[in-house]
Amino acid sequence: MSNGELLKAAEEAGFEALVTTDKNLPHQQNLGKRKLAVVILSKNRWSLVRLMMEQIANAVNAAKPGTCTVIDIPSR
Repeated sequence: MSNGELLKAAEEAGFEALVTTDKNLPHQQNLGKRKLAVVILSKNRWSLVRLMMEQIANAVNAAKPGTCTVIDIPSR
């Protein structure tokens, strides 16, 4: 499934936010016209991501449709 198809399917399914590690997504898609928000994680290693769950949850809760937020996950 392409990024555009994935975003469309997520919107049609009623999702309000998409959490991904695809840093290129905002450059490949016009997110401003989307019905959902995108939250991008800078790393995908669970041992690092789990330490940032509160910040990720806050970003998802604050996200507005058509926006993109990047969460920098430190390499501790």
